[in-house]
Amino acid sequence: MIALMTSGGIALWVAVLTTPVLIRWLVKHNIGQQIREDGPQVHVAKAGTPTMGGIGIVVAVVVGFLGAHAVPGVQLSRSGMLFLLALVGAALIGLADDLIKVRHRRSLGLNKRAKFASQIGLGLAFSFLAVYWAHTSTALSFTRYDSFGLNLGTGVWVVWATLVVTASANAVNLTDGLDGLAAGSSTFCFACLAIIGYWQYRHLSIYRVGDALDLAVAAVALAGACLGFLWWNAAPAKIFMGDTGSLSIGSGLAALCLLMNLDLLLVVIGGLFVIITLSVVIQVISFRVFHRRVFRMAPLHHHFELRGWPETTVIVRFWILAGLFAALGLGIFYGDFLTVSKV
Repeated sequence: MIALMTSGGIALWVAVLTTPVLIRWLVKHNIGQQIREDGPQVHVAKAGTPTMGGIGIVVAVVVGFLGAHAVPGVQLSRSGMLFLLALVGAALIGLADDLIKVRHRRSLGLNKRAKFASQIGLGLAFSFLAVYWAHTSTALSFTRYDSFGLNLGTGVWVVWATLVVTASANAVNLTDGLDGLAAGSSTFCFACLAIIGYWQYRHLSIYRVGDALDLAVAAVALAGACLGFLWWNAAPAKIFMGDTGSLSIGSGLAALCLLMNLDLLLVVIGGLFVIITLSVVIQVISFRVFHRRVFRMAPLHHHFELRGWPETTVIVRFWILAGLFAALGLGIFYGDFLTVSKV
């Protein structure tokens, strides 16, 4: 418990205290957000707001996570190092994307092929190491490794895990469209995973996640970092996380769920991200097939903006949904525990 508090506390304060320094540096070097031309017109005023704030989030997570290992009895595990690989690797992809946007003064960074290929490469590296180095279960899981009794085998699981990492990264990326929306929503998810990770650690015989405590420490570090960043990112935002932050948060979320054998529970815990991603998929398919738009604009949060909802109203209501999804995921996990513990 001390390790969890240490991790979260350090990450929170590192994010709160270093983000203003990052803001000043970004302003000094004229590194600001480029606004998409087809987006809501109210966002034009945000052009030039410092971006790449995800650097601060990642630094806070790494410092908080490693700092917690100074607590006696807490060892850096292979799963913990894999989590860092997914987090930092995705942050580097996002950083490259953000730098291209800033350099060329446009809202588009890496081309789709390069960005997707980089994410697939990171996902494959993570998945192979998860199986062969961290010895993660290759069973299709929901709340635990034996949820369905279906072992996918190494090859299929590697493909599955790669897709999960890539999809999660892009889902959070799509959600990062309003001030504080992605950071606030992610905090609920990581708080939920921290509780689940600690529960798995206390009931190792049921869940068989040997590195559960270390993964809980990682989840708390991410929750603290997102919360600390939110202090400066809340509307009106003084800094945006950029792809550096959104891709790293999404990849970190997927990595934690895969390593904790919560593959399918990720869909529930991150339900808001799923809904927002589906809104984009539906919009694209509807327009290409039927030449009609289902929403005024995708992702979904822009649809409500164009319907007249103030930005803060959209953000808070979506935060409520994110919290409810995280609570539902936690409830499903605990309900399953009660069933298994009685057997």
